[in-house]
Amino acid sequence: MTQTKVEAPFVEGGGGSSFKNLLINGDMQIWQRATAATASTSGYATVDRWQVNESSDGAITSEQSALSTADKATTGCRNALLIKCTTTDSSIASGQFSYLAQGMEGQFLSHLGWGTTSAKTLTLSFWVKAYVAGTYTVGFKKYDNTAYFLPIEYTISSSNTWEKKTIEVSPTSGSTSLITGANGAFDQDNGIALLLTFGLAWGSTYHGTSGTWASGAHFSTSNQTNFLSSTSNTFYLTGVQLEVGDQATDLEQVPFDVQLERCRRYCQQHTSASGDYYGYGVGHAASGNLNISHMQLHPNMRAAPTLETSSTAGDFAIYSQNSGVDACDALPAINGAGDTGSGGVRLQFTATGDITADNIHENISNNAVTFIRFTAEL
Repeated sequence: MTQTKVEAPFVEGGGGSSFKNLLINGDMQIWQRATAATASTSGYATVDRWQVNESSDGAITSEQSALSTADKATTGCRNALLIKCTTTDSSIASGQFSYLAQGMEGQFLSHLGWGTTSAKTLTLSFWVKAYVAGTYTVGFKKYDNTAYFLPIEYTISSSNTWEKKTIEVSPTSGSTSLITGANGAFDQDNGIALLLTFGLAWGSTYHGTSGTWASGAHFSTSNQTNFLSSTSNTFYLTGVQLEVGDQATDLEQVPFDVQLERCRRYCQQHTSASGDYYGYGVGHAASGNLNISHMQLHPNMRAAPTLETSSTAGDFAIYSQNSGVDACDALPAINGAGDTGSGGVRLQFTATGDITADNIHENISNNAVTFIRFTAEL
């Protein structure tokens, strides 16, 4: 009789429990905000969970790069984050910077044991491709109690070639302070506890010694390549994994639906298509021009969310059986503080139309492309 081995439905490469990757969306699967080229200044613009921060005299864009069959075979990923230099800055001032980053919550890092004599070493691995070969840096900032910073150099050897990098992250590199008492401990809460950065350009204010933790804001070294030196420059990143141990294992393959749910803890976007009246909830008219609907956010978000919307009030409307579609004269807003425990949010639409107080009306898009985005990013 032939025997068949049946694996568990979610088995990672490299052994250990599921969700070994401390990062979310390291394979760049989820793009709720945008996939096309988007100018970046500071914050989240395209790919979920990855900030693109730019503060120089240059300019960059971020976008999705759908990988070729050959690139998929190389990296094991379908998409990469692509950064392009669109305006140069040949001389980065001391306090200027350009970098990618992802923050991690303290309550997800308790098993690392930092702040004790059992502090665990981490390994960072990723696939990178850049137009300019040279020295680049990753950086770590440990928040909570005492802040510490760790820059680590790596080398891109060949132009426009996918290269896999593996970097060991020791909590005692150049210092013992991270494992002595409360200084190194992470708070067990939903606040940011550890930040990972990928440097594109860093001014001298942020330079330190590669591989050495310090209390100064050292995210990089003086050897960091200036990505903003030419508008020909590109930087591709995918397959990013941060895991416990001193060896890199295969990239954890998280199913798309699971990865989306993890991202939605920090960002939930509802988008309408053009030519329809997309519903943003049925609610109660608190007055003759204010309709309040309830939206249930799933999963519950990290913290009480803020609201971002597309920019034209008239693209939203209130619909009622009596008066039809009444265009809004103000952008939608959150009514009250919301309830992060149950995930409930009250959403208010305002229109100087003919809605009837105390009646039931629907909040909708007004035959236009719109979005409502709830964010609770770190």
